[in-house]
Amino acid sequence: MPSIIDLARDEASQLLQPGYLPFESGFKNLDNNILLVAALTRMHYCRKDMVEWWFAHGLSPREHTAIYKLWHNVDHVRGEWDEKWSSGNYIGASHIVDETLGGKPPVYKLKINFQEPSLLYDTSKFKDANATAMVAYIYDRDRGLRLGVMTHYVRDTYLGCEMRSRFWLENANTEIARNLFQHCVEEMSNLAVLLPYFFRIKK
Repeated sequence: MPSIIDLARDEASQLLQPGYLPFESGFKNLDNNILLVAALTRMHYCRKDMVEWWFAHGLSPREHTAIYKLWHNVDHVRGEWDEKWSSGNYIGASHIVDETLGGKPPVYKLKINFQEPSLLYDTSKFKDANATAMVAYIYDRDRGLRLGVMTHYVRDTYLGCEMRSRFWLENANTEIARNLFQHCVEEMSNLAVLLPYFFRIKK
């Protein structure tokens, strides 16, 4: 059976192509008891470089939880970076967060460990695709388990940019996948509104 990374790399390679895939929004079961969550967010007035800036600069340790709650004032409870984050570089760092999903308990205690995009992508194709991507492993801090791997693939469009998020989940169930889908749709739609203001004020 294909591993979770094999499944993620296969779809990530398809994201680099023009157009869209048959499955862009929702959640479903894949091979090997892996759940796929997908969300498409159109971010008018944003560009891919602004999304990169959000993780590398905008979501800074200073007043971090306040900014994190503003990003999603229902689900986000607390957030901070570990010591590996530095302004301008989030690769290798972990985002330590407490959050609900879909506005429903429990509060999940997560570690989102960001990786080089090359874990999933042939990054030499980013320029032609006018794209970039964030890639991370997701861990449940309470259970000491890896929940899966995620990516936010962002490409510029004539109206701004669009984010195509993917979460490949292991050690999770359908309810978590459903709530994560709702959370991602809400969270990234909020970011599409907030990001132009944060980028202008804080850059």
